Formats: sequence, C-alpha cells, structure tokens
Amino acid sequence: MKAISTESKLEGTHSLVKNKRNYRAWKRGIPLYLMIFPGLLYFIIFKYIPMGGVLIAFQSFDPFDGFMNSDWVGLDNFRKLFGEQDFTLLLKNTLILSGMNLFLFFPAPILLALLLNEVRQAWFRKIVQTVVYIPHFLSWVIVVSITILLFSVQEGGVNKLLMEWGYDPIQLLTDRGYFRYVYVFQSIWKEAGWSAVIFFAALASIDPTLYEAAVVDGASRWRQMWHITLPGLRTTIIILFILRVGYLMDTGFEHILLMQNPTNLQVSDVFDTFVYRTGIVQGDFSYTTAVGLFKSVIGLCLIIGANRIAKKVGEEGVY
Repeated sequence: MKAISTESKLEGTHSLVKNKRNYRAWKRGIPLYLMIFPGLLYFIIFKYIPMGGVLIAFQSFDPFDGFMNSDWVGLDNFRKLFGEQDFTLLLKNTLILSGMNLFLFFPAPILLALLLNEVRQAWFRKIVQTVVYIPHFLSWVIVVSITILLFSVQEGGVNKLLMEWGYDPIQLLTDRGYFRYVYVFQSIWKEAGWSAVIFFAALASIDPTLYEAAVVDGASRWRQMWHITLPGLRTTIIILFILRVGYLMDTGFEHILLMQNPTNLQVSDVFDTFVYRTGIVQGDFSYTTAVGLFKSVIGLCLIIGANRIAKKVGEEGVY
C-alpha cells in the first residue's frame, strides 16, 4: 500500500510539473497568439461565416424571404449554368487567361529573383528591388489608366508619337488580338517584383558554403545557379505552383473589368465579369452563387490533384 501511495504521489507530482510547464509555454506564446488573432478573426468573419451563403445556390433566393423561406430548386441553377449559351466562351476565356498567367507570369518572379541574386553590388540590387516593388502598391485603376493614356488611339502618347513619325497607331485597346498579352504584361509589371519577395527569402536560406565549395571545384556562375540555387528554390516553387493552380478559375475581376470594352468582349468575358453582370447588375443572386460554387469546387479539385502529383514524384506538397 505504501509503494502504491508513493507511486501515486510521483504521478501527481509529474502531472503538476507537466501542467506548469504547459502553462509557462502557453504564457510565453501569448504575444504570438495576439499577433495571430486579427488574421484568424478575418478568416472567420470574411471566409468561413459567409460559406453559409452557399445555400442560396440551391434556392431561388429572394432577399425579402431570406435563407429559410426561399424556394428550394436543387440543382436547377447548375443546369442553367451548364446550358448557358456563353458557358463555353466563358470557360475558354477563363482558362486561356489563367493559363497564360500561370505559364508566363508565374516564372517571372523566379527569373527576377535569380537575376538579382547574381548582382554583386548590394546598392544596385536594393535600388532595383525597390523599383520593381513599387507597382504592387498601385491600384488596377491606376495601371489601366496609365495604359489608356499611353495607347489610346487618338490621345495616347505612344500613338501620337508613332503618327508624328509617319506610322499607323497601335490599336492596343480596341484590337481583341492584343488583349490577352496586355493583360499578362500588366500583371507581370505590377506584381512580379512583389511576388519575388518570397523567392528572395528562400535564396537567403541556401547555405553559402555550397557556393564556396562549387567555386573551389571550378563551377561557373551558370553551374552554381543550376545545381545549387534552383534546387534550393525547388520546394518553394512547387508549393507556390500548387497554390497557383488552385486559382486557375480566377482571373482578377477588377483588372478584367477595367480593360473590358465592346470591341474585346469576345476574348475578355470571363466568369468573374459574368457574375458581376448577372448577380450584381441583374440581381440574380442564386444563379451567380452557383457559378461561384462551381469555380470553387474546380479550384479545390485542381489543388488536390496537383498536390497528389507532387507527392507521387517525390516532392513536398502543400499538405
């Protein structure tokens, strides 16, 4: 009995010490929890709670009747979407613009980070980094306005200069053949510098002794980049690529809407602008919620598929 009593006391003491240790660890983490709280609150309020609104995709929603009293229509809104006359055009334009962004915009920050990493003059590298960061802080309204001021057929600065030199003006804003390339170029100019930040951070984590050993072995700068720098970035590139694939159905509503006009509508009309016209302008909330849910499901499937492929080829996935 005495031995059992001693063992119980030891267990009680061990449990008390463990609880005190956990309390101290929790207390030390309070500043971190406070830092996380605003972001967590943001996601709860603006991401998770609104998910309840997905219910109206299966209703004929009437704002006056509310969620509970609106008529239930099941999958009728989805049938209407897939039977939409412009569904094929919307899907085509969305995939083309997103695909161009994925394969032309996504490598741009990587290339920028690699090039700046090779610059040995620190002052010059900092100046270039600052210059390429600045466009990120401009709104799409400003970016599109700059494009219009430069390339407007009648008043654009570039076209005026071309006409003075005896050349025909460039129909950059009205010729639908230019729209997709202008869209991607604007995205690269505005966001490539900011997107490169995470690659700069990944480059900083590469062990410098690897480069020193490569120099001793006689490796050129190109060989160092190919065998040390790129492998050091591989995990970061794959994770960001997987996340980017999940946004394949999102093209950037504000950017597209500002660049859109009747002459390029055939190549610029995407799901995002369709939702705006049908849901906000015409007030068909149930139908456009179904469109949004369709996009979200496709994005989720793409992320899961890309993550599984990455795992199968031996890379680290998102989860």
